[in-house]
Amino acid sequence: MIKNNTKPPLNPVNVVIFLGFPIAALILVPLWGVFKGYDAFQWLWALAFLYLNGLSITGGYHRLWAHKSYNASPALKWFFSFWGAGALQNSILIWASDHRRHHRNVDDQSLDPYSAKRGLWFSHIGWMLREYNPDAPDFSNAKDLLRDPVVTWQHKHYVPLTAFMNLGLPLMLGFWHGDVIGTVLLVGLLRLVVNHHVTFFINSLAHYWGSRPYTETNSARDNGFLAFLTYGEGYHNYHHMFQTDYRNGIRWWQWDPTKWMIALCQYLGLASNLSRVSDFKVQRAILDTAFERARNKLDASQDSDSLRDLLEREYQLFTNSINEWTALQTERYERTKEQLSDVLEERKLQLQQKWENAALLSKLKTLEYSLKMQRKRVNLLMEQVNFHQAEMA
Repeated sequence: MIKNNTKPPLNPVNVVIFLGFPIAALILVPLWGVFKGYDAFQWLWALAFLYLNGLSITGGYHRLWAHKSYNASPALKWFFSFWGAGALQNSILIWASDHRRHHRNVDDQSLDPYSAKRGLWFSHIGWMLREYNPDAPDFSNAKDLLRDPVVTWQHKHYVPLTAFMNLGLPLMLGFWHGDVIGTVLLVGLLRLVVNHHVTFFINSLAHYWGSRPYTETNSARDNGFLAFLTYGEGYHNYHHMFQTDYRNGIRWWQWDPTKWMIALCQYLGLASNLSRVSDFKVQRAILDTAFERARNKLDASQDSDSLRDLLEREYQLFTNSINEWTALQTERYERTKEQLSDVLEERKLQLQQKWENAALLSKLKTLEYSLKMQRKRVNLLMEQVNFHQAEMA
């Protein structure tokens, strides 16, 4: 049987956008800078456009429409639809449908549209340069988006909308400022190229470079440097584990301007129902991964029975905590049902239920704290395992 190595045909429009535009930017932007120069006005507008486009992709296309991690007001949706079109990364409908397919089939070389297993170049940009999927788009995974009037309107008018946002607005700024060519080169061309590639870093570098504290079942990684470049999207291992969380950087100090923007929109009444994974589930994921990593290391070592026994005792404590947490959540659910069904009960019963709920929450918080402490003990155990392996080497 002869294997067919013929590559799909190139997509000429995408080749111009994703290869031609960067080459033009590398040549024309420095040339104009040498012979004419740019001023602060142009640089500030380029930075403003860059963040407006970037946050509309991360906060709108990604966390709102692809993952439904919060609800947005119509005004916020229209804002994201216009500035997201300015990022020139396709319509909301196509972008979100492809991204849902990526999460469902992550690392699958046939079903993941930009699988990292097909190489860094492919996942970064190669998947868009050729007609890998020549058939009509399949939106069966985005039926909810087909019912969203903002999404369908943007999809229908995407070409004129993106042309206006990428060329029309920079031209208007240039005429107003008195330097059309310089403004179009900086606010239009260079800003677009930079926006493209920092977004594409998530599909490529964020699956190759970084740590995997929450899961090792896929190639996604956490990387603080990439988070700084990508408006907070670089905490990709967390995101692939908890994709419906409106946050990617869950610690207060982690750079995630998209998270801060969504929280600000909630404060202003533009966003609601922000989805947030409980700290217990986060700690559980970290410990699950740590236990698996420790077992693999112990299996590769010799004469480590005492460490293996210690690990198994810790795992038993971990399992007990998970069982207790599940029981408490069930109890919490049942009490909520009782409250809803007996709304006319006396004040005394209501006060008693409040007290019981407070006690239940206190137990849940205690469990969360116990997992944090166990995480520290497992880290110490890992240090002992590493020391043991170093001695055996």
